[in-house]
Amino acid sequence: MIVAATIAVALAGTASAQQQGGTAQPVSRANVVAQLDNTFKSVDTNHDGFISSAELAAQQTKELAALQAQARAKLEADFKQLDTNKDGQLSFAEFAAVASVKPTQTAAQIFAGFDANKDGKVSAAEFKAQRLALFDKVDANHDGTVTLDEMKRAQGQK
Repeated sequence: MIVAATIAVALAGTASAQQQGGTAQPVSRANVVAQLDNTFKSVDTNHDGFISSAELAAQQTKELAALQAQARAKLEADFKQLDTNKDGQLSFAEFAAVASVKPTQTAAQIFAGFDANKDGKVSAAEFKAQRLALFDKVDANHDGTVTLDEMKRAQGQK
């Protein structure tokens, strides 16, 4: 969850600009590396060059809190929209109870996925390896740039 979105954000930005009539910009591997480096630095709070399980758990907690705040704001807006007669018959507490954000993996599971050599810490190389492998797979012509067409092909679209 923590950095899985980094490459998706970079690639989705291109698709989003294309869909909104904007000029889609290709995503370079260097851009993805820079985003991964920045994310790694923000998670490596003690700046020792490694991500500990505690640092990863703290980041997951922070991201979950942000997601929960977003979900709550959406629920509130949905509640106001659903309560069209403003009689308060749809209680917000009942509505919110069915829509909470929960992680799909524990911090320990995420950490284990990053810690390729199983030494109990995540190096910058381990942190970037899976995402860069995905980038390289999507970059069909291996020119260091992912275009909208390459993204669509990777997603099975035409």
